[in-house]
Amino acid sequence: MDIKINIMLVEDDAVLAEEIALFLKKWGYATTVIREFKDILSAFMRCRPQLVLMDINLPYYDGFYWCRRIREISEIPLIYISSRSDDNDKIMAIAQGGDDYVEKPFRLEILQTKIAAVLRRTYQYRVKDRIYLREDICFEQDTASLLLHGQEIELTKSEKRIMAKLIEHRPGVITREDLMMTLWSTDEFVSDGTLTTLVSRLRSKLSDLCGEELIKTKKGQGYYIG
Repeated sequence: MDIKINIMLVEDDAVLAEEIALFLKKWGYATTVIREFKDILSAFMRCRPQLVLMDINLPYYDGFYWCRRIREISEIPLIYISSRSDDNDKIMAIAQGGDDYVEKPFRLEILQTKIAAVLRRTYQYRVKDRIYLREDICFEQDTASLLLHGQEIELTKSEKRIMAKLIEHRPGVITREDLMMTLWSTDEFVSDGTLTTLVSRLRSKLSDLCGEELIKTKKGQGYYIG
């Protein structure tokens, strides 16, 4: 299963931010490092992360402020990373909507463990059947739904079956014959020409929405998700 969790990292220590980002990449996370701190809420809305790592001492406004702003529009998990060791700060962090608190300095392995625990509690039922094709587009296996920025792309029944089969074989190639048999198994007769039309329409639809060609042709073999 190919699940890509995007983490937004709000840390004004550039060296530490880079160290954390590189470490998280090794664990398979995509990390968006925030480098401008004047309008973190706008950055959050552009990033659409599944988790936020938030320092408290930041330029302009502190992490408590930005946590409150994020909580006005989202309930995604947020973990504070801070050098503040006072218990009152930790209480404030949780009271403002934080899910956990990691005190600096910390071992990166401890941070990863806390991230994994929070993600598991939050998403174990919601992302376990999601296949991420890239950071902003995923396929939900249980509903055969394709989501772009969290919004469902309207697909016909045939298009959903084609996508499901392509993703099942990803990154390999599925033959035209296998795709036709998949559609026939649902009592829908599909000729060779009909399959060409279905795939072409689906490819164009996804290309128009995503800005790139997701379904590719392997000459003489079949189709695959690129």
